[in-house]
Amino acid sequence: MARTRTIRGRRARTAAGATLAAGVLLAASGCGAADMTKQSSPFAPPADVKTVTLSQQSWVGSQSNVAVAKKLLEDELGYRVDVVQTDEVPAWDALSQGRVDAIMEDWGHPEQEQLYIEDKGTIERAGDLGVTGHIGWFVPKYWADKHPDVTDWKNLDKYADQLRTPESGDKGQLMDGSPSFITNDQALVKNLDLDYEVVFAGSEAAQISQMRQSAKTEKPYLTYWYKPHWLFEEIPMDEVELPEYTEECAAKAPEDIDCEYPTTPLQKFLNADFVQRGGEAVEFLQNFRWTEKDQNEVSQLIAAEKLAPEEAAQRWIEDNPDVWRKWLPKS
Repeated sequence: MARTRTIRGRRARTAAGATLAAGVLLAASGCGAADMTKQSSPFAPPADVKTVTLSQQSWVGSQSNVAVAKKLLEDELGYRVDVVQTDEVPAWDALSQGRVDAIMEDWGHPEQEQLYIEDKGTIERAGDLGVTGHIGWFVPKYWADKHPDVTDWKNLDKYADQLRTPESGDKGQLMDGSPSFITNDQALVKNLDLDYEVVFAGSEAAQISQMRQSAKTEKPYLTYWYKPHWLFEEIPMDEVELPEYTEECAAKAPEDIDCEYPTTPLQKFLNADFVQRGGEAVEFLQNFRWTEKDQNEVSQLIAAEKLAPEEAAQRWIEDNPDVWRKWLPKS
């Protein structure tokens, strides 16, 4: 959500840079695991067919970016678009080797940027997505309104007993999403000497389900979460203030980090060879820039209203021609 993060989430993603979780690339068709960094591309189009392969991460914001880009590339520019599901770090490997052509939303991976952009020259920057990402720890507003001091990390232990779960044992629970998200949370709990246990819900969807269930009875929770995200409209949440982020603190990652996640303008990246051969798609992807509001509209249609990504994208496209027409190549 990867933001990284690195920042997330994604979900996470931290410029602080935590232990990199090894990821597996999954074909978007759901046919099973495929290590895209080692195999040849599963897509073999005829020579006269214009194609783009987009990397899609597991959080819904990434799904929204890809759905809208795919629809416009196909309908307006005549490309065939393939989508490959990837985890954050393997996406960079796949992009470098040409297994995918573009990453639409990256939350900051300085090690990969140095390796593939500066050292090898196999990846090029494609500009800001237009969305600013931030990961943090959040509590539901209904709980924070009753206990305003809970939004200061120094007071979290005071409430640990209210946040115990069978999974966290005798400690309070800090809920994370997918184990594939790169986060600083376990290091933060340790280094801030908090009486908490990081518990993974298993996925972003499972995390949302738990928060919704808690909100029904105004049950308290503490969770790793990120902005932008449509869920804030449904369940207002307040951020817990962690120690201020600094570059000096970030340099202590991953084991010794003890400050908040950074706020990061989310970025796009393209395979360097694709930049030379991709034609109008390259200019389109470089021009693709929208707001948090735009992304959240599509994300909510997908995640909350259960529309198929293509249908959600089509609805947004119909309502926002003044936005997306600016992305089309001038020529």
